[in-house]
Amino acid sequence: MTPCIDFGAHAASRNDRQPATAGSLGWRLLLPLLVLVLGSGCSSLLPKPAPLPSVYLLDGATGAEVGKAAAPAAQATIATPARSATPARSAAPATPAAPAPAASAPTLLVSAPRASSGLDSRRILYQREPHRLDHFAHSDWADTPARMLAPLIVAALEQSGSFHAVVVTPGTTEAGLRLDTEILRLQQQFDSSPSQVRFTLRAHLVDSRSRRVLAWREFDLRIAAPSDDPRGGVVAANTAVQQAMQQLADFCAQASRAAALPTAGQTR
Repeated sequence: MTPCIDFGAHAASRNDRQPATAGSLGWRLLLPLLVLVLGSGCSSLLPKPAPLPSVYLLDGATGAEVGKAAAPAAQATIATPARSATPARSAAPATPAAPAPAASAPTLLVSAPRASSGLDSRRILYQREPHRLDHFAHSDWADTPARMLAPLIVAALEQSGSFHAVVVTPGTTEAGLRLDTEILRLQQQFDSSPSQVRFTLRAHLVDSRSRRVLAWREFDLRIAAPSDDPRGGVVAANTAVQQAMQQLADFCAQASRAAALPTAGQTR
């Protein structure tokens, strides 16, 4: 009986034993490279993450102090000075202490500062044309200007020494005077060269008992920016705020003396 031979299987086995051609080897080598190139091309089409914004403080610091951390406090130690050809530098003068208030000085209650429309956010605003405000895309305040202004107002009033005490709302301390403030403008204006920051603050000094306005004033300051960019505007804004705080403290001291309110326990 003649055996049956499977010629299809025999041909397939011969094909399996044939070596790979140069073309097939080339494709096997190029395939990983092709995947890598296509993958890098697709990744370049993806949107890039937005850069983190720069965050600035409104703390009354000026010049080189803006945006820099405070220097470490000097250690209270006594050391034997070493001999050196370079003379030692004298220590920087300390901030003078606030003068002691008079016994008849009133207590002042400071309300939380308010802000006009558009100023109640952390955006740093600028203006290039009238009636239009824009904000920098990658620069923000650390907090709203009104919140950052509150401790500066308290510090300036305490430093004046014109009040028995300066307290903030909410509080239970009885105070003869109340100070209400509102930020009307805080923006970098590019209608001149160099650009300048305009800061406008309105203040009302109120008799807490009668709720009568004793005096009011608007402080409008324009400070040239050292550079036409957000950081330059921040430097100018801090200079404007520092000057406004000094003017505000002088205004409150003069208005309170003119009102001559009685101290706690006295009658008018």
